[in-house]
Amino acid sequence: MDYKTSGVDIEKGKAFVEHLKIMAPKIGGFNGMYPLPRGYERPVLVSGSDGVGTKMNICRIANDYTTIGIDLVAMCVNDVICSGAIPLYFLDYISTKNIDSNVNEIVSGIVKGCEISGMDLLGGETAEHFRATDYDLAGFCTGIVEKYEIVNGSSIRAGDVVIGIESSGLHSNGYTLINDMLWRHKIFYKDMPELLTPTTIYSPLVQYLSDQVPILGMAHITGGGIPENLPRCLPEGLSANVDYNSWERPELFDKIQKAGDITEEEMRNVFNLGIGFCLVVPPDVVELTQTLISMKSWVIGVVE
Repeated sequence: MDYKTSGVDIEKGKAFVEHLKIMAPKIGGFNGMYPLPRGYERPVLVSGSDGVGTKMNICRIANDYTTIGIDLVAMCVNDVICSGAIPLYFLDYISTKNIDSNVNEIVSGIVKGCEISGMDLLGGETAEHFRATDYDLAGFCTGIVEKYEIVNGSSIRAGDVVIGIESSGLHSNGYTLINDMLWRHKIFYKDMPELLTPTTIYSPLVQYLSDQVPILGMAHITGGGIPENLPRCLPEGLSANVDYNSWERPELFDKIQKAGDITEEEMRNVFNLGIGFCLVVPPDVVELTQTLISMKSWVIGVVE
């Protein structure tokens, strides 16, 4: 009896690590190291952790794991930048039955996501567990911000404006409902290939905008939709009056609502409905901000 017959192939694991070092040269040995950038007076590190949930099941159905790594990076980095942080580095955790070509695709996506975000992949853990057919992913992201430049919503006042920036689709939220809908109504993945569109990474855009206009608050629209996530960037006592008719809702969400017979309230509380990220800005810079945004954006609400 040996480790390989028990389910863990040591030699394959070693080969995988060497392959990783080619894709991400800054991966360390026992740990990853990252020197703090110079020029900060009072640097604050900002960290976040997230996963991709049951979107993995769609990958299994489609037998396509090429973009789920991008989702993993996006879910983490889009949270971290809400405080005004610049992403620095990323760590990942992958649980799998064995190291196969799908794991290589997952890691390739993670590397691509880090490149888009301007981060280094410093390391992680690939664990071979007794799993049936699926994988599990978790990511860990760290960024940096000058203490006096932290965006925490404290400067938001009544009358400030909420700008919504388009999502690429579902991103990585609501897939438990999606999976249930597909099964209950016998809908095939080929009828909704948009389900695997990777989550938009907003960090390059946010970094650019931060140098141009005052951003008072930011919200990554994830699980819970706008009703749960937008209030997280607002000071106590204030709320946002959101007009759900103010932007173009992607057809995908209408298809899902119809196919699953889902109420409008439930749709709003589960999905992003086409808005993946929100900015709160003073009213006098709204026009300039939208001019600078390279993606579709809409004024979707006002702070009250």
